[in-house]
Amino acid sequence: MVSGLSWDSVQRNLAGVFPYRFDEGLRVHSWEAFRPPLQTTLGDYWSLQNEKDRRLYSLIEAFAQNNGQLGIGDARYVNVLKIILQAFTPLKYSLHRSFAHLGRQMPGDAARIACQLQSLDNLRHFQTQTHALSHFNKYFMGLDQAPHWFDHAWYLAPAKSFADDVFSAGPLETLVAVSFSFECLFSNLLNVCLMSGAARNGDASSANAGLSCQSDATRHMAFGLALLKFLAAQDPANLPILQGWIDKWFWRGFRLMSFVAMAQDYLLTLHSSSWQSHWTQYVEGAGAALFADLADLGLRRPAGWDDACDAKSHLSHQTFSGFYGHTSNTAFHTWAPADEELDWLHAEYPESFRRYYRPRFEYYREQHVAGTHWRNPATPLLCRTCHFPTWFTQPGQARRVSAVEATIDGRPEHFCSDHCRNIFETNPAKYRQSRLATDAVLAGAGSASVYEAAQLGFDVFAATLAAAKIRPGVDGGEFTDSADDRHFRDWAGGRAAREGRV
Repeated sequence: MVSGLSWDSVQRNLAGVFPYRFDEGLRVHSWEAFRPPLQTTLGDYWSLQNEKDRRLYSLIEAFAQNNGQLGIGDARYVNVLKIILQAFTPLKYSLHRSFAHLGRQMPGDAARIACQLQSLDNLRHFQTQTHALSHFNKYFMGLDQAPHWFDHAWYLAPAKSFADDVFSAGPLETLVAVSFSFECLFSNLLNVCLMSGAARNGDASSANAGLSCQSDATRHMAFGLALLKFLAAQDPANLPILQGWIDKWFWRGFRLMSFVAMAQDYLLTLHSSSWQSHWTQYVEGAGAALFADLADLGLRRPAGWDDACDAKSHLSHQTFSGFYGHTSNTAFHTWAPADEELDWLHAEYPESFRRYYRPRFEYYREQHVAGTHWRNPATPLLCRTCHFPTWFTQPGQARRVSAVEATIDGRPEHFCSDHCRNIFETNPAKYRQSRLATDAVLAGAGSASVYEAAQLGFDVFAATLAAAKIRPGVDGGEFTDSADDRHFRDWAGGRAAREGRV
């Protein structure tokens, strides 16, 4: 299979051959004992991936040739694709680079080959997602500058900082972060649940691309879980390090899932199941069984587990509400939900939606009808660790914003939660290198000089948009009467006339 491909250093100085491997503090007494599950020959790997791509691209091409963009029920759905292409597709490319690096740094031959294959998988996912969504770029706004937005747009900084944190971590931490924490706990929410919603909304192209990615993620999950168990069994001294990584990357992944929660409940216009139900099934249910199995090795559930499970009733509403207030500064559209959407949300969230969120969205709609759209006039305060605005609430207290301020090494820092503060405190020097998007604009980055940024009346929003190359009112903003809305209504009217329905 892939065994017997390793080699010994002539100098017998493994620390010189694998410098990153020995910086993490883990003790591995025998890499030869590790055998990843679901091993395959390279010939079989290429043959299987070729067959998967052949089937997928035939579906993508058929979708494009049949003007599949006209088959979606509502143009608002395309904002799901904008979130995927802006936040998660570039993340896939970053993970491809991370695992290519790991393929050089892993000392075990089986683990090294597994990392190389996972690097190829992530490159394939980046390509297939880009190709599947490229058809929509011909007809809708907010899809043409995704790589630049990933690097410069303030609201995509959570995905960017997640990718940079992974890339700058040690090799074994990266594997725990991605192959275990992200793939085992969260990938189903993105590639299965959200993509099933895409299929329900008439987008067979994107749905099949997502499901094709998840078929690879199954192998990644098995690899990550097997590696975690192997490292835990190698030496008891490894357990505190592994537990710290699990705590950190569970919370980082949970915060990143805020985009998926919003897309699941608000951007999908034809609903099947809610974010809360998917979280209960794929994270709470599956995760409880997973950590019950790991308890025998001395590993417990992540420190933020209970707080994340408490937030399942609030996460999507708070995220969409926050972005609704800042929609003029993003490259995707938002809108005030209609009564039937609010009724569906109330049915799915009977304990929280009517009490905390329905009055808020009804107020937004009243303002929209009156022509005075509610907009947040302030630059959002961003969490120093996850880079999300501090608009989430405290666990069990849905009326109290969780904005944590702490003085660390003599400098004031702001966080969205105690968990993000704890992550920051493990390595303040690392996280201070990640520059906050709003700070960069105020410091004169992008289109503004330092002198201009210091002047009275300096328009922070305009500078932010210019630096990110976001076109106000075109790429994002209120959906009603936007270019996407007008074009889709024109296409739908023309189609109805051709079919004799009008």
